Amino acid sequence: MAPLHYAPPMWPYLQIVFKDEHFLVINKPSELLSVPGKGIELQDCLQLRVQRVYPTATIVHRLDMATSGLLVMALNKAAHRHISRQFELRQTSKTYIARVYGQVAGEEGCVDLPLICDWPNRPKQMVCLQNGKPAQTLWRVLARNKQDTRLELSPITGRSHQLRVHMLSLGHPILGDRLYAPPQALQLAPRLQLHAQSLGFMHPHHEQDVSFFAPAPF
Repeated sequence: MAPLHYAPPMWPYLQIVFKDEHFLVINKPSELLSVPGKGIELQDCLQLRVQRVYPTATIVHRLDMATSGLLVMALNKAAHRHISRQFELRQTSKTYIARVYGQVAGEEGCVDLPLICDWPNRPKQMVCLQNGKPAQTLWRVLARNKQDTRLELSPITGRSHQLRVHMLSLGHPILGDRLYAPPQALQLAPRLQLHAQSLGFMHPHHEQDVSFFAPAPF
């Protein structure tokens, strides 16, 4: 499902957190597609913005359009294979910051619910105990406010919309989520309150652990 009105942010146009000869790490703004959509009006995206400056850059993983935060792109084929393999084998580390609706019970936990595409309502996903693919998310409370709870989320798997659907399944949708949040949670934030704050993996050349951090803008 394409956005009704795609208006990607022009500033910051491209925020590079790190670059060497093998890969670069970008802090993607909310409301910018990771890769081009279908149609001329959906061509502006993180991938093409990077490729205008670094033509060999290729996408390794994606973030939802509404999600902001860290994303890595490879600068050569060997690096792409190496980093992609780490994502496939779940050898990367990722943490997200989210503001969710209401007061979450407890201080930490794990959501272990399988997910599948909700075909009549795609691109939405849903929990399906019979046919869904395994999905796990660790969560930890960082702060509590009157109407919402600030969480650190650590996905073990990387299913589409996993964090958004898992928080919804707890009864605490992410604020500002146009796909999943009810009106009272949607109106509490001008954008999806989900940000990929840290990213760690093995360097594709010297194979030492590297990690990157970009604080949540909300």
